[in-house]
Amino acid sequence: MALEDVNSRRDILPDYELRLIHHDSKCDPGQATKYLYELLYNDPIKIILMPGCSSVSTLVAEAARMWNLIVLSYGSSSPALSNRQRFPTFFRTHPSATLHNPTRVQLFKKWGWTKIATIQQTTEVFTSTLDDLDQRVKEAGLEITFRQSFFSDPTSPVRNLKRQDARIIVGLFYETEARKVFCEVYKEKLYGKKYVWFLIGWYADNWFRIKDPAINCTVAEMTEAVEGHVTTEIVMLNPENTRSISNMTSQEFIEKLQKRLGKNPEETGGFQEAPLAYDAIWALALALNKTSAELVKKGLRLEDFNYNNKNITDEIYRALNSSAFEGVSGHVVFDASGSRMAWTLIEQLQGGVYKKIGYYDSTKDNLSWYNNDKWIGGTPPADYTKVITTFRFLSQKLFISVSVLASLGILLAIICLAFNIYNGHVRYIQNSQPYLNNMTAVGCTLALAAVFPLGLDGYHIGPGLFPFVCQARLWLLGLGFSLGYGSMFTKIWWVHTVFTKKEEKKERRKTLEPWKLYATVGLLVGLDVVTLAIWQIVDPLHRTIEEFTKEDPKTDIDVSILPQLEHCSSTKMNTWLGIFYGYKGLLLLLGIFLAYETKSVSTEKINDHRAVGMAIYNVAVLCLITAPVTMILNSQQDAAFAFASLAVVFSSYITLVVLFVPKMRRLITRGEWQSEQQDTMKTGSSTNNNEEEKSRLLEKENRELEKIIAEKEERVSELRQQLHDRQQLRSRRRSSNPSRDSCAADNHFANASGTVPTLYQPSLPLVRCLVSEQADKLGRSNCDGSRVHLLYK
Repeated sequence: MALEDVNSRRDILPDYELRLIHHDSKCDPGQATKYLYELLYNDPIKIILMPGCSSVSTLVAEAARMWNLIVLSYGSSSPALSNRQRFPTFFRTHPSATLHNPTRVQLFKKWGWTKIATIQQTTEVFTSTLDDLDQRVKEAGLEITFRQSFFSDPTSPVRNLKRQDARIIVGLFYETEARKVFCEVYKEKLYGKKYVWFLIGWYADNWFRIKDPAINCTVAEMTEAVEGHVTTEIVMLNPENTRSISNMTSQEFIEKLQKRLGKNPEETGGFQEAPLAYDAIWALALALNKTSAELVKKGLRLEDFNYNNKNITDEIYRALNSSAFEGVSGHVVFDASGSRMAWTLIEQLQGGVYKKIGYYDSTKDNLSWYNNDKWIGGTPPADYTKVITTFRFLSQKLFISVSVLASLGILLAIICLAFNIYNGHVRYIQNSQPYLNNMTAVGCTLALAAVFPLGLDGYHIGPGLFPFVCQARLWLLGLGFSLGYGSMFTKIWWVHTVFTKKEEKKERRKTLEPWKLYATVGLLVGLDVVTLAIWQIVDPLHRTIEEFTKEDPKTDIDVSILPQLEHCSSTKMNTWLGIFYGYKGLLLLLGIFLAYETKSVSTEKINDHRAVGMAIYNVAVLCLITAPVTMILNSQQDAAFAFASLAVVFSSYITLVVLFVPKMRRLITRGEWQSEQQDTMKTGSSTNNNEEEKSRLLEKENRELEKIIAEKEERVSELRQQLHDRQQLRSRRRSSNPSRDSCAADNHFANASGTVPTLYQPSLPLVRCLVSEQADKLGRSNCDGSRVHLLYK
């Protein structure tokens, strides 16, 4: 159409006719190379080369200077072609692809997006365009967060965009690759109200409906995936109804072109670039017309041009460089790099149809907006998933419940302490080492008080106070354990030391020196104080934040919740815990061993050591279970607090109840509130509960034994009488029958005078019954086995 219109003009190149020798390189640089050499080495001589695609233009324009040829492209947009040192004779009526970038940046700002993702086909035009976009977004204070590229298969890059939660995505690829990309976009669900795609606008209007054997998506799926995307395209058709140099308006040109094509423009590739190709021929014709006039002044003609004539090439270059006319694509003018300056058209696919939503003039930084943009979600989506940090706080119901238990425990400890101090003069209390029991009550109070800072978090206090709360937890628990458990451990240690030794050592250790007990407790407390002080000075506890996996709320798709949990920690937390738990664990295990070893020991000097042993069992078991469990459940604030606090509460309760309640019960039920002297007169024995119980049992057993002895004595008297009667009977029989031999046993039991010993011999009747030859003549009652057995026993 352009050649016909130019050749029909008598005022432009009147003595010449422009002819077009064309080959379809199919945007393949290799094929273009073959055609380039055919054109150059076959007549006639070519005065200008006009490639279409950027990849072909790069090859042709770089080689053309060797033949002193001007290159004028109508469809190349690669920013790399703007390099005048590399392409000194290159011009184009298609603006550089970088002209899209100012428009894109302007749209990013308009819609409040700061994080952009890109996916590109690995060709020079798109790589250089993306490099320019990267520089421009940085200058605007924006950021390209994810950058993906592919050569022929976009599957992995699209999947990566989905994995990286890309929302605003700029796609740079040719139309055939665009269908592949959006087929994968549909499969990965990378479309909809959360996503916005920016594409190049020079695809055919129905590019996504064209059947492509390279993809396995239906037209409906492709239509769903591309809905709502935004395109930026250089204004290739003058939006104003003004007449161009060809005496046609842009609308008249389109009508003439459509009539010439005879088919739907949406199905015609390159239809949108048609005005650029039309104006390219006019730019060439005007430049050659101007060059012809200049050459006439020098006595030359256009037909004098050859591939070695640089002068004519320079004249053509100057003429093209100064071109300025109104074409059907708008005002045609070239910048210093030979690129066309133009407006940018902004369109959006709405309901499967592209709608114009604005224009942008980068030279004047002017955005003309129609306010007809439409979004699937009603508003422009967020450029990234906004992360809202929320702290996981301790359940207040749990905290209040445990606090009430701890408060009651503290009250119980105070009552026990007051009871012990008030009744310190009672021997029963004195024999239980009341000062150590007082330490136990104070230790339980400190441990129970630690429950309150254990439950304090960001819900109650600010970050500035958190380190003090951490220190309070550590010191209260440490000192509480040392006082409470240490005093009980000291008792059981002394009992084991004294009463499990040999008898001679026991005699030397009869005297109990209380100061040694207090010194042992002081040593344990001092060790804790030194350890905690070094820990606090060298590596103090501070507030740390633990982050969990992001959670998606049900209400807002553009927001994710990042749960966080506050912890008390230090740089070498595990080392300090290892030291602390190490020697505390050894104390607990040693306490269990000592309690077991002394379970059968009885002493008046520490009369409650069995209760102490029971308390040690419970405290040790609870601590040995709770410590590792709380470390495992450290990320579950409610469970960790419940285990730790309830272990403290229960161990304190058990200790106080086991140690003090029996004492209270004894003093109340027996009325032992008097002084030591009165108490001694009243009881008349040791006030040791276990000893008195044993004494009562012994007294009862003694009475029973006395009764048995009386019965035995009576039986002995009876048997003596029976024995005397039997002896008299024998004497009479012997005198009446002197020839009968006496039983050998009679001589054994008779004395020299022939009389029976008067001393009582318990075994005599039994022996006589067993060895006498006359045993068969004795009555069975005289050898009553049960009686004889009882007497013998």
